[in-house]
Amino acid sequence: MLTNKQKAYLKGLANSLSPVTQIGKDGVTYNVIESVDNALEAKELIKLSVLKTCPQEVNEVAIELASETHSDVVQMIGRVIVLFRVNRKKGKIELPR
Repeated sequence: MLTNKQKAYLKGLANSLSPVTQIGKDGVTYNVIESVDNALEAKELIKLSVLKTCPQEVNEVAIELASETHSDVVQMIGRVIVLFRVNRKKGKIELPR
């Protein structure tokens, strides 16, 4: 669980990121989960975009992806989701306490 201070720090880092994947008309599928999991493993902090054709609500997508990938939802703005998961082996992002 992230503190408010940590979330604010991660939001600042996510500002310059571009979305790594888009979730479209099929919604959250196994392939999307696998893609998000691999991206989190490599980058720790990722941004996703939910297209208007997605049958699920943005908050449903965020909660489902976070639970399936064991990550934290940093923020949701419009149709954009930011997820974070610590990489214990080769962590790049140092969180404030």
